[in-house]
Amino acid sequence: MTASRWLIYALGGGMGHLTRSSALARAAARRGHAVTLLTNSPFASGLPLEVLLGPGVKVLRLDAELDKHAVREVVALCLHDLRPDLFVVDTFPRGLGGELASLLPEVRARKVLVHRDLNPKYVARFDLASAVDAFDLVLVPGEDAPFAGHARAVRTAPWLLLEAEELLSRKEARARLGVAAGDSRPVVAVMGCGTASEVDEAGTLAASLRSLLGDAARVRWLVPPGPSAAPAGCVPVWPALAVLPGVDVLVGAGGYNTVHEARATGTPFVALARPRLYDRQALRLEAEELAPSAEALVERAALLARSRPARGPGPYASGTRDAVALIERACLSA
Repeated sequence: MTASRWLIYALGGGMGHLTRSSALARAAARRGHAVTLLTNSPFASGLPLEVLLGPGVKVLRLDAELDKHAVREVVALCLHDLRPDLFVVDTFPRGLGGELASLLPEVRARKVLVHRDLNPKYVARFDLASAVDAFDLVLVPGEDAPFAGHARAVRTAPWLLLEAEELLSRKEARARLGVAAGDSRPVVAVMGCGTASEVDEAGTLAASLRSLLGDAARVRWLVPPGPSAAPAGCVPVWPALAVLPGVDVLVGAGGYNTVHEARATGTPFVALARPRLYDRQALRLEAEELAPSAEALVERAALLARSRPARGPGPYASGTRDAVALIERACLSA
């Protein structure tokens, strides 16, 4: 396959869009493609993205406060200067603020939409059906979505940032989480991601679990590395996926990456469904994973830790390689 130039639009708050798009970018670069990844995640400045993604991926970090007009100018400039062969848009076919609607008709590159679940009110209000028609390929990674039945839609397994062989061993993961060799107590990891307030709330949940479990378990509050000093008591780690083999109970929210990473690694998991404008986290969670309140979340996580449930069945499966192959066949070979 001839190497091509990719521009990936991964705008959106939190870590979800950035992590999913990083998985695709990494897989594409390993196939020899030159990838530019555009993100405005407030976490991006603190993450060693270039180290993990490799020299084939250039990361452009935008200020999270830019309005849609400024974002449109940046995207238009990237399209003009980079002249990509492929333009990949994560989740929002019109752009996060609708800024792509006027740009897409002028884009000569082949266009790919990464399509996951969206709030039906948003879909109807902005006529996303027409917007989706502008794309040459619609990839549906691992879960149902409004336009999964589109004529150009193809499903894959969920996209994961790491390959199975890149995960740490249980022993290595527990050491990375600060658990001493010979300490056999279960590890409860509380995932701190999403909004800044949700990162802080994860710290409160971790403190509640430490109080409830005492010496019966090792509780860790995981946060993405940031540009400033990490909060006291947390463990900066990214990607968190790498350490899940050492985690006995994962506590988090119903975001795309956390849910699919927990299931792929068979990690016992309990979560809150966080409110989002576009995402419906409650639909992503199974009944046994969903806690109705923070109090119930802590109680259920403590119960899981005490019972030491077995890890779920494999195999570890990621759809990122398949996604790149589909893009190459459907778009870059046309």
